[in-house]
Amino acid sequence: MSATKVQLDALTGARGIAAWYVVFYHIREAFGPEVPSGVIAFFAKGYLAVDLFFILSGFVMWLTYGAKFERDGLRAAPDFLWRRVARIFPLHLFILIAMAAFAALLVAVGKGDAARYPFAELPLHIILIQNWGFTSALSWNDPAWSISTEMGAYFALPVVAMLLARWKGTALTNLILAFALCVLLALALNAGGAQHLGDKISELGLVRCLFQFFLGVAVCRIWQALRPTPLSTSMALAFILAAGLALGWGMDWLTEIMAVPALFACFVYLFAGSSSWANNPFCGRIALHLGDISYSTYLVHFFGWILFKLVFVSDVTNVPLWMMAGFAALTYSASLLLYHLIELPGRRFVQARSPFAGYDFLQKQA
Repeated sequence: MSATKVQLDALTGARGIAAWYVVFYHIREAFGPEVPSGVIAFFAKGYLAVDLFFILSGFVMWLTYGAKFERDGLRAAPDFLWRRVARIFPLHLFILIAMAAFAALLVAVGKGDAARYPFAELPLHIILIQNWGFTSALSWNDPAWSISTEMGAYFALPVVAMLLARWKGTALTNLILAFALCVLLALALNAGGAQHLGDKISELGLVRCLFQFFLGVAVCRIWQALRPTPLSTSMALAFILAAGLALGWGMDWLTEIMAVPALFACFVYLFAGSSSWANNPFCGRIALHLGDISYSTYLVHFFGWILFKLVFVSDVTNVPLWMMAGFAALTYSASLLLYHLIELPGRRFVQARSPFAGYDFLQKQA
């Protein structure tokens, strides 16, 4: 499969920053009184970074593989899925094996935690289908729930792509599609009893992912339709819409479920359109570096926080700032090591054994 060679650096930078938003979400309750309550409240919304991930993923997957799916249909699916397995599974399995060894050690010393580490559910986690409605609560490596649901989106993409191939659509019709996906997502989550996007993850996480993943696909198709012409007008409209959505959400005129997916869709469009701008902070060296290692950051930080608390923390509700900074430094270091020692070599190892010889290797952005 020959991937579309379009590199939108701002998408990578945004992914790196969002990954750290998730990190601070998971450790927010450990900050002491010296951290303002407003900062803690901001970190408490870090679960929304996952929604940005879903939309970004749909955008990048269509940008990279959409033309191939439109041309070859389901024949393109095996290589696409092999590439996704090569991208996701090596690091996922490494972290999961480490957690299983840790859980076994806890059992051996009489401190096993069957709720946090249910060995009976481990096979579901290994093949990343744990959040397809098979479990009732998050367990093992909690952040991997979103990777599980993205695997569902990857399986759905070839089928949806066949339908989209027959309906090219214009920027306007794809905008209508994006609006419809936002409305349907809100209706589905509300019907499921969710008041926020992060509610009932085990029950509604797959729905949350699928709608936003294909929202990202719709945004990419809008961007592709408008790309031959100057994007300044459409980006101005996207900015105005984003401002209106943010205001509506902030003033409680719109619920989080109604506002955030559309708001993030606007953000992704703006990230894509501004990737060629000079001095774009999302395209800076630091942001790009964090984006490159963001998958490692996302998967390692949760288990790292468990170990860090066990070894260093006596009061999990009042961890000094210097110690939190130490955890952040350790998380970054672990991310860097895992990226170079596990993630990249694992991806190359699996990809080199693909039965689909003669295709280009996955682009870094994808």
